[in-house]
Amino acid sequence: MTDRRNALTPEALAMIDSIARSGSFAAAARELGKVPSALTYSVRQLEDALDVLLFDRRSGQAQLTAAGEELLSEGRRLLAEMDAVANRVRRVACGWETQLTVAADGVISRLTLFELCEAFYALRPDARQPDSAPGTRLRLRTEVMAGTWEALLSGEADLAIGVATESLSPPAGIAMRPLGDIDFVFAVAPHHALAAQGTPITDDEMLRHRVVAVADSARRQEPLSLNLLPGQEVFTVASLQAKLEALLRCLGCGFLPEPLAREHIRAGRLVVKAVQRATCRARLGYAWRENATPQPKKAPQGLALAWWLEQLSSQATRKALLERHTGLPQAVDG
Repeated sequence: MTDRRNALTPEALAMIDSIARSGSFAAAARELGKVPSALTYSVRQLEDALDVLLFDRRSGQAQLTAAGEELLSEGRRLLAEMDAVANRVRRVACGWETQLTVAADGVISRLTLFELCEAFYALRPDARQPDSAPGTRLRLRTEVMAGTWEALLSGEADLAIGVATESLSPPAGIAMRPLGDIDFVFAVAPHHALAAQGTPITDDEMLRHRVVAVADSARRQEPLSLNLLPGQEVFTVASLQAKLEALLRCLGCGFLPEPLAREHIRAGRLVVKAVQRATCRARLGYAWRENATPQPKKAPQGLALAWWLEQLSSQATRKALLERHTGLPQAVDG
């Protein structure tokens, strides 16, 4: 048992993950900076220690066996937990945190998000010292779909804004609150072939046209693929803003958050088309790590995180985070 436990190192788990993601030993070796023979030897050592076959080599490809699939799944979970522990112990969460990382999905209003940052940096906790400031370094991360949730679970973010709450079951130590619902519309440029379609667009009609999709930023969790049809040509971009630009340039068709597309729809730069498939609506929330049962020598909730949660408790702020993608900056009451 000790030998098996010693074989399951973070490096070994990361090696299996790399092979599974890249699809071959050669590609994984390049990613890990090893020669293929050294990687193959390491895999055989791990298989010998565990007394199992992790890869079916008969196909000539890195095809996981049932045991390999189980190790991959559990290994990814263990790596995420180790990352979370390392990140938590590195932070000293007493008073104003040294650093607060906020992961926001691409659907969140950057205008409102930066207004909140301005208000945070304008805080003066000590009224006797006008130049006093929290001293917390803010770090913003832009994530897409499952990547927002993954950033929180891995400990890489302290607060996640815009997580899709459908089918999510927060583990112990994670608190979640509703942010609001957001509708998606199917939009094309005015000169796109589908713009003149008079009836609701069927999946068969949509299949004949290139779709613009945003890549999920998750690295360990299963990435999400929404509203993609099997066999459809896909133009993949890294952000919703890039997707909007691609649609405006008639590089494809696709679904956009209605608030993000609203100004362009009013100006005639985008055309909303009815589709036969069910209307898209996302139910979003925000989540954070909490100490459910504070103990002596355990860090309390940081004051920086508490300030952000206070702002998010405002219905007006939550609505602005979902809908205010254009307009003049507004003051935020800190």
